[in-house]
Amino acid sequence: MRIGLDGQEEVVMLLSVVTPMYNEREAVDQFVARLRPALDGLGTEYEVVAVDDGSTDATVSRLLQLRADWPQLRVVSLRRNVGHQTALRAGFQAVRGEYVVSIDADLQDPPEVIGEMLALARRDQVDVVYGVRSDRSTDSAFKRNSAGLYYRMMRRLVGPSLSDQAGDFRLMSRAVVTVLNSLPEPRPVYRLVVPSLGFSSREVSYARQERVAGRTKYPLSRMVRLTFDSVTGFSAAPLRLATWLGLFSFLLCVALIVTALVAWGSGGVVPGWTSLYIAVLLLGGIQLICLGLLGEYVGRIYMASQQRPPYLVALDTATPAPADTSVPAGRTPS
Repeated sequence: MRIGLDGQEEVVMLLSVVTPMYNEREAVDQFVARLRPALDGLGTEYEVVAVDDGSTDATVSRLLQLRADWPQLRVVSLRRNVGHQTALRAGFQAVRGEYVVSIDADLQDPPEVIGEMLALARRDQVDVVYGVRSDRSTDSAFKRNSAGLYYRMMRRLVGPSLSDQAGDFRLMSRAVVTVLNSLPEPRPVYRLVVPSLGFSSREVSYARQERVAGRTKYPLSRMVRLTFDSVTGFSAAPLRLATWLGLFSFLLCVALIVTALVAWGSGGVVPGWTSLYIAVLLLGGIQLICLGLLGEYVGRIYMASQQRPPYLVALDTATPAPADTSVPAGRTPS
């Protein structure tokens, strides 16, 4: 037992599993069929927090049916789709365990590895255990190559502490989760935030499997969005790139002016629109790129200044009755 923020005693369990779900009705049954025996076999008290990210199918209703036979299952349903990372955030702010595991419901990350993660964390007294994909042969060639490029770029921004091929399948101690819940970032990218904190860590390798059902929740558009959030959230390099592009455009303008003056002085000016057209397009394109990069950072500042809650909870089976619960950025609910 421990005393919560409201002064009441609350049960302390060893393990919490956070599972964000969005339109995963086809995968829920198979996911539970593998997750439950894996957790029951640990011989310790646990909870599973399934965070429904505004699904439009029957994901929530099926979870509620499964909960009738599985009391350790807790369903947290968000009012609207807020994205995978924010759904994880909702789960982290709801858990009660001393160790917290995040895992997706598509079974590409095997639940059976959770026991190995927990044993490693307790044996070596580390705060983070990353699930590292040693084999991605089930992914398409484009997926593997784009993922490799992403991690190489992120390692240059975050540093060597970022585990190669480590996604959102990880185990964290309560100390790490407490720090994550205190961060004011409006759109955290946890696969980068967690290693940047500097907690002690280990890795567990596994072969990535095929999605058990449904469609991927990370199409190309969301992968691009994740990359933008990762870069703008961890580095000012794009702004420095904009500065260098601006300097390049300035030098190009100077060169064009010198060329024009030399041509005018020698009387060899030939009327034409090609050079002018190319110059205008080049300079205009560079300026638009710089404005776009600047806009990414201004947009993040604007979102943070609004101080709107990142999500709203429509249903939490751990509460006596469904009620709207808003959690402002950077706060941890009691």
